[in-house]
Amino acid sequence: MFHPLEEELEKALAQAKTDLAHINASIMLFEAPAAGEQFPMHFNLGRLFKGRELGKLCREALAEGPQDTRQLAAYVIEAKGLDPNDKHLRNSIQLRVVNAMRMAEKRGQMVRVGKAGSAVVWEQKYQMSPTT
Repeated sequence: MFHPLEEELEKALAQAKTDLAHINASIMLFEAPAAGEQFPMHFNLGRLFKGRELGKLCREALAEGPQDTRQLAAYVIEAKGLDPNDKHLRNSIQLRVVNAMRMAEKRGQMVRVGKAGSAVVWEQKYQMSPTT
């Protein structure tokens, strides 16, 4: 037969294990997975890019000439070493690219030069140095 204190300790231990599992799951939402690992279903992409890194990658891609949003997202995915077959990740990156390009357009750095299907084709308004 169990001692009453032992039962209390067992319940507290079970609760602590549950709490730890929840904390670990929360941490996983904000950490980028290691190279080659699958992205979790819910992931904060804000932590995937350093400040202005997405814009820099897009400018690098556009140095080769006009490209559409899909091409820019593919370039970013390849440059970051992410899984190009993950369609959810690709769509999320595309949305971030669109946002970055629109902000650059407002600053006068990018221009829309047309559409390729449903994707906007972007071009640099003027050539910028890679450090900008």
